[in-house]
Amino acid sequence: MPLHMTKIAFQSESPATLKAWLESHAGEARLTTRYLPKRVEEMAGGSLYWIHGHRIVGRSPILGFAETGQGRHWIRLAPTLIPVHPMPKRAHQGWRYLAAEDAPLDLGEGEEDATAAMPAAMLGELAKLGLV
Repeated sequence: MPLHMTKIAFQSESPATLKAWLESHAGEARLTTRYLPKRVEEMAGGSLYWIHGHRIVGRSPILGFAETGQGRHWIRLAPTLIPVHPMPKRAHQGWRYLAAEDAPLDLGEGEEDATAAMPAAMLGELAKLGLV
C-alpha cells in the first residue's frame, strides 16, 4: 500500500479554487518543499491529501519528486482534485505522512459531500462520536 501525505491548501478560498488552481497547470502541478521526504520510495502510487477548513477535502495523485536546482524539491502532482469523504484534520505546517489505512475514501461518481455545509468544529465533534 502506498504512503500518502497531507498538506494545507494554503491561500485557497475553497476546494473549488484549489481545483481551479490545479487544473490551470498543463501536465502537472508543482509544489515546492525544502526537504525531500525520507520515505519517498514508499510514496510511489500515493496521493497528496488537501486540508481545507480543518478537514481533508480531496486528493491529487503524486507523480514524483524532482530537484528545483536551488536546494529545494518539487512535489509533482497530477493537475486534478479527486473529492474524498471529508475527514477532520488539524492544521499543520508543511506536509505530513498519511498511511493508506488512515486515508479517506474517494467520493463516488455523482455522490455529494453531505457534510460540506457543516462547520469544521461540529464535524470534528460528530467524527469523535463516530457519527460521520
